[in-house]
Amino acid sequence: MTKSWSDPRVPDPELCVLARRLDAHAATRPDAVMARFQDGSTWTWREALDIVRRTAAGLRALGVRQGDFVNVWLPNSKDNIAVWFAINYLGAVYVPINLAYRGRILEHVIANARSRLIVLHADLVERLAGINTAELADAVILGGPATPVAGLRTHDASALAPTDFAPVESPTINPWEPMKVIYTSGTTGPSKGVVVSYLQVYSAIENGFPYLSGEDRFLVNLPLFHVSGTGAVVVSVLNGGSFALVDSFNTSAFWDVVRETGSTTVVLLGVMASFLVKQPPSERDRGHGLRSVIMVPLSEDAREFNARFGCDVYTVFNMTEIASPLYAGPNPEPVSTCGKPRPGVECRLVDENDCEVAPGEIGELILRTDRPWAMNSGYLNNPEATARAWRNGWFHTGDAFRIDESGSYFFVDRMKDAIRRRGENISSFEVENEVCAHAAVREAAAVAVPSDVGEDEVLVVVAPAPGATVDPADLVRFLAERMPYFMVPRYIRVLDDLPKTPTQKVQKHLLRDAGVTDDVFDREAAGIVVKRQKIG
Repeated sequence: MTKSWSDPRVPDPELCVLARRLDAHAATRPDAVMARFQDGSTWTWREALDIVRRTAAGLRALGVRQGDFVNVWLPNSKDNIAVWFAINYLGAVYVPINLAYRGRILEHVIANARSRLIVLHADLVERLAGINTAELADAVILGGPATPVAGLRTHDASALAPTDFAPVESPTINPWEPMKVIYTSGTTGPSKGVVVSYLQVYSAIENGFPYLSGEDRFLVNLPLFHVSGTGAVVVSVLNGGSFALVDSFNTSAFWDVVRETGSTTVVLLGVMASFLVKQPPSERDRGHGLRSVIMVPLSEDAREFNARFGCDVYTVFNMTEIASPLYAGPNPEPVSTCGKPRPGVECRLVDENDCEVAPGEIGELILRTDRPWAMNSGYLNNPEATARAWRNGWFHTGDAFRIDESGSYFFVDRMKDAIRRRGENISSFEVENEVCAHAAVREAAAVAVPSDVGEDEVLVVVAPAPGATVDPADLVRFLAERMPYFMVPRYIRVLDDLPKTPTQKVQKHLLRDAGVTDDVFDREAAGIVVKRQKIG
C-alpha cells in the first residue's frame, strides 16, 4: 500500500506499520536474523513471517478481525512475539496484561479492554477464577495444559498453529490506527489503557534513536506489557536490525547475557544502571559488545558507566502516553539532564492554569506535536481521563520540570510527589540522587510524611548495596555535606528491597502510606542537628 494522503508529515505505511515492515524484510533479507531467544534459538525474517502468518490464521479462525482488541497475558517468549505480531498482522490491536495483575486490577483491565479473546499462559489460568471476565468469550492457553476456564470457550496451543490454513493477507493498515494498548502502572489509581498508534511509535523512533542501524541487536529484558519492552522490539523491526528477548533484567547475569546474545544496545530504566555500577569491578567489564545504552533517568552513574564499561550513554524522557519528546547523547552533560526537544515537538512549562511560568521557574511539562497521531490517541474507554490529560490542546505529563539557559530540560518531580518542608519545595528525585551516591546504598525512594509543625518531613527508604550495611546516622552526615539543610531527610528506613511494579517503578504510595514505622531512624530523636549555614 502507498499513502493516499498529501500531508508530508505522515509517512507511508511501508515505513511505520509493523506488518508492512515484516513483509518487506522477509522479502529483501529473508535469511537475516530477526530475533534471538533465551534458549539460544533464532528466527530469521522469513521464518518469523511464516510463524506470524500461521498464528494469524489461527486467530482469524477464532474470530479476530481488523480493529479488534485482543488481550495477551504471556511472559517474554517466542509465543508472545508470535501472538503480538499476528494480532497486528490482522490489523487488530495488541493489549498485553501485566503478569503481576490479579483480583480487582485484573478484572478492571479485562473489563476496560472489552476483548472477546484472551491468550494466556497456563500458569495464570487460576487467577481468572472468581473474577468477572466481562465480554471475554474465548481463551487460548499456551505453555501448559488447557485447563477449562469457567464461562469461556477454552482452546489449547493447537488453535494458533493450524496445519492446514489459507494464507493470510494482511489488510490495509493506516499509520494512525492503534498498534497496541499499554496499561499504565497503576501506582496511584486504576490502570489506564494508553492507545498507541503506529505513528506514535514511529515518531519516537524516527528521531530518538539516530545512532542505531540494521547492524544493531537490541537486548529486550523489559516486559512486553511495558512501553520500553515493546518499543525496543519495534525499533528493531522498523530499522531492520534484530533483538534478543530474555525474560527479565538480572543484575548478576547481565553482562553474560549481553555476551551470549551478541547485543549492542539496551534500555536501562530506574535503578538498573545503578545496580550494575555497584557490582564489584571485574576484568571482564570491557569484554562485551554493548556499544550504547539508553539510561532513564540519567544520573551520576552515567559517567562511571561510560568510563567503566565503555558504552556511550544516551537518555530520553518518555511516558507510555508520549513519544520520547526529549533526548540527549552521547554521554550528555550535565548528567541530570533529560535533553532537548526532538524535531516536531513543542514543549511548555505551565502553572495549574496552563499559563506559562517565568524563565527559571518550575512548571508542569505539557506537549504537542506538529504531526497528527504522534502521541497517544487517548485512554481506552476512558473519555474523562483523556479530556483531563489533553486540556487546551496540549498533553499534560503531570511532571514538574525546569529549563536551563541552554534550553536543556531537567526533571524535578512528579507533581504529586513534590515535598514541601519549612516553606521550601523539595524534589524527591534530587534527594534520591544524592542518597544513591552513598556507596552503601543500592536504591532509594524519598516521600513526604506529615510533620508535627505543619507541611512535610522527608522520609527516605533505602535498600543496601550487595554486601553492604546502611548506617542511617552515617548516611545523614554524608547527606548534610551534599545537600541544602532543608532537604536532609529526618527519617530513614532500611529495607532489603523497595516495593516495585513489574516494570521496576518504585511503589511510592506504599511507602508513603506506611509512613513512619517502628523501624524508622529519626535523626532528631538521635540528636543529629542539621543547621542552616549562617552567611555574612
